[in-house]
Amino acid sequence: MSLRTKLTLVAAGLLVATAVAGQTPGASAMNPAPPMPVFYSVPSPLPAGTPGELISSEPVSAPGLHGSMWRVMYHSQAIDGTDIAVTGLIATPDDGAPTHDVVTWAHGTTGIADSCAPSLNPSSSEMVLLSNGLLDKGYVVTATDYEGLGTPGRHPYIAGISEGRGTLDIVRAAASLPVFRASSQYIIWGHSQGGHAAMFAGHIAAEWAPELELKGVVAGAPPSQMLLLNAALQRSPFKYYIGMAAAGLNAGYGDTLAPLDKVLTPEGLEWLNNVDEGCTGYLNSASAGVDFTTLQKADPADVPEWNALLEENDPGNFTEAFDAPLLIIHGGNDEQIPVVASKLMFDTLCGIGQTETRWVFPGQSHAGVILPSAPAMLDWMGDRFSGVPDTGEIVPTGAQVESCNLATPVVAPSFTG
Repeated sequence: MSLRTKLTLVAAGLLVATAVAGQTPGASAMNPAPPMPVFYSVPSPLPAGTPGELISSEPVSAPGLHGSMWRVMYHSQAIDGTDIAVTGLIATPDDGAPTHDVVTWAHGTTGIADSCAPSLNPSSSEMVLLSNGLLDKGYVVTATDYEGLGTPGRHPYIAGISEGRGTLDIVRAAASLPVFRASSQYIIWGHSQGGHAAMFAGHIAAEWAPELELKGVVAGAPPSQMLLLNAALQRSPFKYYIGMAAAGLNAGYGDTLAPLDKVLTPEGLEWLNNVDEGCTGYLNSASAGVDFTTLQKADPADVPEWNALLEENDPGNFTEAFDAPLLIIHGGNDEQIPVVASKLMFDTLCGIGQTETRWVFPGQSHAGVILPSAPAMLDWMGDRFSGVPDTGEIVPTGAQVESCNLATPVVAPSFTG
């Protein structure tokens, strides 16, 4: 298959995918978000602190959790180096062990408004189930909200450096609280937007958090091929992702590097205010019946400033491998991120020497791939924490597997999906 054909399939897949992506409970609701709890009030002025330094913490209730959970606020840095506060959750096993390795979870798309911060609902079934599988293995689980979700300023949605710093700095926050007994060894895991965050956290880990020991990166359905996004999204029922990306990158990089007036009309700039009012269900309603072609002046890929930003925030454009092994997981029938996108990224990273494995589960959807891949993924994590080199010996039942630059490569059939 030619590169041109693959890129065409990426765009087509994204177009179909976004017809499903925003369908969340209450998607038609246009109710304003409730006030944020007092915990999310950031001290003003913010006391100086280093990335990962704890600002505040409180225990939270999470019925059914196989351990204990805290809500935390910690220091991080914006892309321009500004000291900021970020919130998140940390869960720890109640097993009395002297130390616990850490899995830092990067969540998928929830929205940009403060009310979309996952730490607001620590007892959600998603958070409890996700945490329990890791707590039962003896791991501390850290889960950042990312910059701007729950704290001042817009969330820099899909801005890789911002996502990556938040994902790493909460590991440092866990290490600062003795109750967690967190070791310096950690693995990054994320899915969808979180897969994008995981890729960037791994990319910057050695420079940003050199005192920590990264043992592996797991990226589920990570977005890449960013230059194709606008064309795929513009006429889809869920074109509001265009607004989220525009608002998020502008929040992260500012008006000079991400000039909104070069890509949005006055009507588009006005519509953008919606991203501060609610999560994906709200935005789905706010975009219903709106012709986004009337909100845009140009495809961002054709505007030099925006083209540069999209390229910069595409993990498929990395030019240096990170030291830790990478595991990419993808559903063969992913309706949101087409499987060929991770294939293109895999091939690029293979060419720069990245130790990596890619599992594709035929027939599985975007979210549906998480459950069948979990047992083998936990085994993969266990081997990384134990110091076992990645030789590709873990082959999940029913998955198509390809690997590159392993310590002792195993023979496995290659495929182009």
